[in-house]
Amino acid sequence: MLLNAEVRDSARSAAELNEMIRALWLRSSGAPTAQDRARYEQLVVEWARAVRAEALQPA
Repeated sequence: MLLNAEVRDSARSAAELNEMIRALWLRSSGAPTAQDRARYEQLVVEWARAVRAEALQPA
C-alpha cells in the first residue's frame, strides 16, 4: 500500500493512473474490499494531482 508521501511524489501520468484505477475495479468485480477502497482513494488523489500537473504544463 502506498503511503501519502509516496502518492505525492509519484511521477505517474494521469493516463497510467486511470488504467490502474480501472484494473482495480475490474479485479474487484464491483465488490471492492476495504483494502481495495483504500487503494482506490489513494489512486484517485494521485490521479487528480497528475491531471492538474499535466494541465499546467505548457503545450
